[in-house]
Order: sequence, then structure tokens, then C-alpha cells
Amino acid sequence: MDMENICTPAILEAFGLSPTAAVKPLYGGHINDTFVAQDAPGEPKFTLQRINRFVFPSPEDITENIAGITSFLREKILARGGDPDRETLTVRPTVEGKSLLIDEDGHPWRCLRYVEDATSYETPESLSMLEEAGFAFGDFQCLLSDYPAHTLHEIIPDFHNTPVRFAQLQEAVKNNKAGRVGKVAKELEFAYKREQECALLTGLLEKGELPLRVTHNDTKMSNILLDDKTGKAVCVIDLDTVMPGLCAFDFGDSIRAGAATAAEDETDLSKVNFDLERYRAYARGFLRAAGDILTEKELETLPDGAILMTLEVGLRFLADYLNGDVYFRTARPDHNLDRARNQFKLVEEMEAAREDMGRVIRELTINK
Repeated sequence: MDMENICTPAILEAFGLSPTAAVKPLYGGHINDTFVAQDAPGEPKFTLQRINRFVFPSPEDITENIAGITSFLREKILARGGDPDRETLTVRPTVEGKSLLIDEDGHPWRCLRYVEDATSYETPESLSMLEEAGFAFGDFQCLLSDYPAHTLHEIIPDFHNTPVRFAQLQEAVKNNKAGRVGKVAKELEFAYKREQECALLTGLLEKGELPLRVTHNDTKMSNILLDDKTGKAVCVIDLDTVMPGLCAFDFGDSIRAGAATAAEDETDLSKVNFDLERYRAYARGFLRAAGDILTEKELETLPDGAILMTLEVGLRFLADYLNGDVYFRTARPDHNLDRARNQFKLVEEMEAAREDMGRVIRELTINK
């Protein structure tokens, strides 16, 4: 079925919209099918999404998580005099009062209020844009700092459990499904040398030295809406992977992409560098919003989050390469191997800059 025909009049009517509403597909996402619907010019717009059950087999859990945190965020935003219709996602229920619709083919659907006059960007175009992204995700952490994180469903178990990701690599080596182990001796040596470091953050969590928090778990630039006029951060979007986790996970994953000088599949490793000024810009925004709620140990381990999230993604790319490229979409035979090498180069750069990364956090905290 063509994208234009997926969002049927019956779907629109189920959410209280006109069956003749104008529907426009959005092609930016890689997982869910997304559309914008509007009954008539001048009327509010709404985002309708058909959730991918293959990636998210429990859409009910996702819906419950989103309903809980967006309701909580609305109250917090109202209390500080903000506009909750613009500063957080708003779920539009079905005419039967449900947050999730299951269509006649068994596909789950949701409807959200469309945030007007704001745009998401695939990559940061300036240091100020990076700072706004940092502020947005820091504000997300701050507003949800007293939300009971343990009550959230774990949408993807062990998603940022780096020791588990390391064990998955070991299993991939053992099974050697694609017969490629002989091609990656150097990469495996790199990974195995860092086995102990993999447990740093999870170990601190287990010992109670880091608090469990509400984490977004997909803190890329495209999941921030920036105001079209001011360029300021408006809203954090794509809440499908909100789960219990560590602040360093979200901070680190943002740095993995935001402070890198090349795309994650760049094959010329001389172009792959860690940019301390990009790191500083993001950290400045993040700490401006969340610095007051973070513990000393959280602040201390933010740089470690950047290193470990980058290492973790590299481990996942390498494991998928050994398994025959079954998870990540590839465009060439060694695409996942190229990605793993890229991420490992970035890890090396971050390790060399670890002292400077920590110094930046301390300076920004003092001067906040």
C-alpha cells in the first residue's frame, strides 16, 4: 500500500477528525509511518503515526509511558508559566477515549497535536544549535527529575547495558554466522581491551552511586524542535524509547553524534575526530538546564557517558557485521564494519581528551 493510502478516512474518524481531512505523509522517520492531518486551512494540525510492531512489539507499554510523562510535563510547564501545547507532546485520544487505536489490520495508531512554526534538523548547523539541543534535553531531564523512573516500562531491555552489548559481541564471535571473524582481529582487540570499562556506569548504578532517571534514549538533533523565528529549543519529540536509565546515557549519545566531525559511516578515518568546542557547546546548554539537579557523581561521569555510548554503538555495529548485517540497514558489504571502525576511532579521540572533557564540565558548573 502506498504511503498516501495508509492513513484512511476510518483512521481519521477514529481520532475525531474529518474523513476528508488533508493528509500529508512525512518521510523523515525510519521506523514508524507518519502523517500530518488538518481538517481545513486554519484548523489545528495533528500528527498521526502507525507504530512499527516489529521494532516496538509492545505499543501499549510505549503509549502508557508517553501518557504518563507528557501529563507530568504539562503540569510542570504550566507551573512555570509555559505553554504545554507547544513545549511537550500532547496526545489526542480516540473518540472512545483511548490513547491507542488498533486498526482493522492489527496496526497500532496514535495521534499527537502538531507543534506549529517549529522545525527539526537532521544535524546541527552551528554551535548555537548544539547548545539549544543540549538545553532541550537538559530541560527534559530537569522537568522529569522527580518522576518515578522505576514505574516506566523498559521498552527495549538492556538497551544501554554496555556489558550486555559486550557479551552480545562475544556471542557473535563465537557463532561467526557470516564467517567474518578472521577479518576483524584488530577491531576485536580494540574492543576486548575495554571490557572492564564497559561496566563503569552500570556498576555505579548497581552500587547506588548514580540515580535512576527518566531517559529519552534517542537524543539526536532531529528529536528537538527549534522555533522557526528565534531558533530556540521548543520541544523534545519521539518519546518511543523513554525508559528508566542514567543521565550519562542521554548526554553521551548526544555527544557521540553532535561532537563528531564526520558521519558515523565515514570511511576516511582521518576525518573522524572529536571536537571539544562542539562538546562544550552542547554541555553548556545541557548544564544550563539540568546542572542544578545532577549529583556530583553524575557530573563527574558525563564524559564517561560519551565514551561508553560511542563504544557501545561500535560494539553493536561490529556484532551485527559478524552476524551477517541482520539489524542495521546496510548499503554496502562492509558497511557495519566501517561504522564500527569509525566509532572506535572516535572512542580513541575521546579517551585522549577525557581530562579536557571533565575540565569543561567543572568549568561550566562553576560558571553556571
